[in-house]
Amino acid sequence: MTVTLSAVVLLGVGVAAALKFKSLSLGGLVLAGLFGFYLASTDAADSINQFTAAVSNALGSIGN
Repeated sequence: MTVTLSAVVLLGVGVAAALKFKSLSLGGLVLAGLFGFYLASTDAADSINQFTAAVSNALGSIGN
């Protein structure tokens, strides 16, 4: 049986573990950066961009 994991999944698990154990040092920073770059090249990038735009618009309209 062959199990295939994406680099995004592996990096995501690594970032989640680093956040859980509060060990975001230089290695964790590189890991988080790589996760972001790989995540940006997936199909989830458009959904993430729309979500962050909606959140920023919502936060911007709170003060008005």
